[in-house]
Amino acid sequence: MQKIAFCMRLNPGAAQDYKARHDALWPDLRDALYQAGVRDYSIHLEPESSKLFATLWRSDDHRMDDLSDLPVMKQWWAHMADIMETEPSGEPVQAPLIEMFHLE
Repeated sequence: MQKIAFCMRLNPGAAQDYKARHDALWPDLRDALYQAGVRDYSIHLEPESSKLFATLWRSDDHRMDDLSDLPVMKQWWAHMADIMETEPSGEPVQAPLIEMFHLE
């Protein structure tokens, strides 16, 4: 298993809407993430900056790179585009985070 972390940014004032949409995560999207090898996925908000910090574990043979080709992923991105920074493709703008410390 591999642990990865990245950050994204919400539009100001969108935190409640973001949480509500994730609380109602579509079962098809949940299944697609799981089938791609994603496990233990968490997203946290830093309220003052509207930055989101995400961590997830993925299997060594993950297929996360294939997620962007799935219709359900593109539909999710379109569903979220009005409340967060996105790329022209609709994908959320993501910046990888580098692990600086880990205590097991």
